[in-house]
Amino acid sequence: MLGVLEIPLPWWVTGPGLGLCVVALYGLVNARLGVSGAWLAVLAWYEGWHPERWRFWFLGALVAGSATASVLGPSQSRLGYGRLSEQLGPGALVPMLLGGGIALGFGARWAGGCGSAHGLSGAAAGSRDSLVVAGTALVVAVVVALVLHAVTGGVL
Repeated sequence: MLGVLEIPLPWWVTGPGLGLCVVALYGLVNARLGVSGAWLAVLAWYEGWHPERWRFWFLGALVAGSATASVLGPSQSRLGYGRLSEQLGPGALVPMLLGGGIALGFGARWAGGCGSAHGLSGAAAGSRDSLVVAGTALVVAVVVALVLHAVTGGVL
C-alpha cells in the first residue's frame, strides 16, 4: 500500500536473513526453524499440552511480518498465483489450492516437518533424512511443473 518495500525482496537480503534465523534458533534454543512445528504448538495447546512459548511468538511474528509487508509493499489487487490465477477462475483455483494445502499438510506430518524446516534447518545440520525430504520435494515440484506445462500446452 505504501510502496516502501521492493517486492520481492532481493535474494541477498532474504537469504542471509533466513540463514541468520536458523543459526539464532539453534544457538538460543537448540531447535530447528519450521512453520509446521509452530502451528502444531498452537494446536497442541488446545489439546492440553504446553509446548515451548517461543513457538507461539514465532508464529505470531510470521503473521505480523506478513501484515507489515502487505502494508509497506506495493498494492496487490488480485490473488498472487501468477499464470495459475490468470488461467483458472476462483471455482477451479480454490479447490486446487485447498487440495494442495491438504497434500502439503499430510506430507509435512508424514515427513516429521515441513519442507522449509527440512531444507533450511535439517539440511544445514547435515541430517540425511532432511536431505532426502528436501530432495524429494524438489524433484516432485519439477515433475509436477513439467506435467502441467505439457498438459496445458505450455500455458502453465
